[in-house]
Amino acid sequence: MRDLELVAGADDAAIARWIASRLAAALAASEGAVAICLPGGSTPFPILAELVKHPLDWERVVAYPGDDRIVPEDHPASNTGKLRALLEPQGARVQALALDTAPPHFALVWLGMGADGHIASLFPNTDPRSDDPARVRRLTPDPLPPEAPFDRITLTIPALLECDAMMFVIRGRDKRAVLDAAIAGEHDLPVARLLSARGRLPVTCFV
Repeated sequence: MRDLELVAGADDAAIARWIASRLAAALAASEGAVAICLPGGSTPFPILAELVKHPLDWERVVAYPGDDRIVPEDHPASNTGKLRALLEPQGARVQALALDTAPPHFALVWLGMGADGHIASLFPNTDPRSDDPARVRRLTPDPLPPEAPFDRITLTIPALLECDAMMFVIRGRDKRAVLDAAIAGEHDLPVARLLSARGRLPVTCFV
């Protein structure tokens, strides 16, 4: 695929430096707020812990989760709550997803991916469409992941593609195989649908 870069072997600090560079450029190019989209799960938070060490103009950064579990923000499964705890002490603002509020254009969308090819909470059973008229949806994964058996709220493919750049952090051989097959057009899982709909959007995959 054109405009898609695979970066192998980057550690948490190196990925954080890459994100910080992107954010610094976006902040320099605008006098207003800069929006970013961040994933949940176990992989991102050590990287985010490195990212907040960078001296960015955090008060102009607005962070959205790409998806969240339908739980109170003080619940351990809440992506929004975890992002608030990490980013708001730096001055950033974290915006929870809402069905009645359209997300902004993002300077950067950071996505993870499950071994089943799901992105955000767009699981295979939800049949995500690249032409979805909605920007935010409430969905029920099937089967429900046992580690997080909750309904979800999630950005759709069109909302995720409304950005200047996109990145993935993919760890593990099984996930790498799913990603490689998506890039090659060998399946129709949600990650493949996203990548096939991106046009010339630049995508960086840390693998």
